Amino acid sequence: MRRILILTEYDGTHFAGLQRQRPGLRTVQGELERALPEIGALPKAVAAGRTDAGVHALAMPFHFDLPGKIPTEKIPEALNRLLPEDLKVLSAREVAQDFHARKDALWRAYRYRLLLRPHPSPLLRHRALWVRRPLDLAALRAALAHLPGRHNFLGFAAGEVREGVRELYEARLEEVEGELGPELHLLFRGQSFLRGQVRGMVGTLLEVGLGKRPPESLRRILETADRRLAGPSAPPQGLYFLEARYPEDKLLPKT
Repeated sequence: MRRILILTEYDGTHFAGLQRQRPGLRTVQGELERALPEIGALPKAVAAGRTDAGVHALAMPFHFDLPGKIPTEKIPEALNRLLPEDLKVLSAREVAQDFHARKDALWRAYRYRLLLRPHPSPLLRHRALWVRRPLDLAALRAALAHLPGRHNFLGFAAGEVREGVRELYEARLEEVEGELGPELHLLFRGQSFLRGQVRGMVGTLLEVGLGKRPPESLRRILETADRRLAGPSAPPQGLYFLEARYPEDKLLPKT
């Protein structure tokens, strides 16, 4: 029995989220688990995190167990023949038997894309959030500076029942000149994230950038963990899961 780690890329537009749900709802996990037995694997895939409906991923890790004899390097091609066009495997490697894609992650990273131009883009309507008005970048940077560190992030979460203290290692913005117009990328890297936390932070930051609230208001949200003090959650289409990092001793040498 081998434990395999794969990295997947998917367009979340037509998925009801990552996690397996009730019958009839199309999910990333559900599509992957339907394909696994076809390559001799057990039909259970464990992801590094979760993404909601409409959220995308550039390199979402999953682990699964493989009793079959298919060579590890052949797994991406074999699975990609079975998977739909909006979900593909980028790579596969063998990992330690006790490796766990969620529990062993040292950190996870997300990006939120904002398209900054006077008119919407039909090509990016499922890929980025269009913002018509200019944003105050200095105010955004000042607000972002409040987020890194160990805080109770429940004030930004949605539908969360777990304890809210998390450590955020990085929160920054990047200005990008895209092919269809200037973009602003908000990047977040942390140990783990609450449900809806990133979209809640982005929605609040947008209010800062539009001059609807001061940058210092984010400190108050972190101090009180009161969701009523934050802005609305940003729409899902601009959010991307970027990557996760794992301890080297859990990753067997590549052959």
